[in-house]
Amino acid sequence: MYDLDSLNDVQRQATEDTDGAVLVFAGAGSGKTRVLTHRVAHLVTEKNVSPYNILAITFTNKATSEMKERLLSMIGSSSVWVSTFHSLCTQILFRHAEKIGYTSGFSIFDTTATKRMIKRALREKHLDEEKEDKYLFHISTAKNANLNSSEYFSQIRHIKDAMQICEVFDRYQEILKENNAMDFDDLLIKCLELFKSNKDVLEHYQNRFRYIHVDEFQDTNQVQFELVKLLSAKWGNIFVVGDDDQSIYGWRGANVSNILDFDKHFSNVKTYKL
Repeated sequence: MYDLDSLNDVQRQATEDTDGAVLVFAGAGSGKTRVLTHRVAHLVTEKNVSPYNILAITFTNKATSEMKERLLSMIGSSSVWVSTFHSLCTQILFRHAEKIGYTSGFSIFDTTATKRMIKRALREKHLDEEKEDKYLFHISTAKNANLNSSEYFSQIRHIKDAMQICEVFDRYQEILKENNAMDFDDLLIKCLELFKSNKDVLEHYQNRFRYIHVDEFQDTNQVQFELVKLLSAKWGNIFVVGDDDQSIYGWRGANVSNILDFDKHFSNVKTYKL
């Protein structure tokens, strides 16, 4: 149930601080998810904010389900949009994909399909198909940093196979487009592209998500950070929680500086330490 009296002083202060940019440093067991859910409940029950105007982003499907259950028991509504970054972007893209050259029924390639397409690109380039994991690593690294092949080449030009990696990257992207498909990383990149190239779509979601919450913020990569920054730009109500000592998704391109330099990207940040 929603009960502010169950929170300690710092947790309650962070919960009741509902306007502007708020950063909460929270280690394991410090009650960060409790604070996030209570804050959403506080917005709905005390600030009369519509659940429709609230977004909460988590990093796993399990965390999403748990948060939905908590909020349903606290506010009796399932209208708060709670999801992972990838799920959020997928739903938005299915509604607006035609604006960036895809159909609404585009395919999402899983790891198996992705490797098959990379092998195809390698075969066409007369390169060793058994090294698809190496190329997949580089392509995913580039995408998580929101770099195209030319930009990525400038970073890895000292590597022996840099030119081949970027050529395969380009051909792989062509194959995806030919198949009206995106891979897991593309879901984020294409959503960001959608927002940047279609101000009306961005404004629609900015108006819907007037209060944005992000759990495990230390695990966000460059694309996820840019998505959050764009979505929150109109109202400025961004609430993030994370542990700067623990970045568990580093292999996905997580950039811990997103949380460490948070106050450099958002104005008048208020910081709490649980």
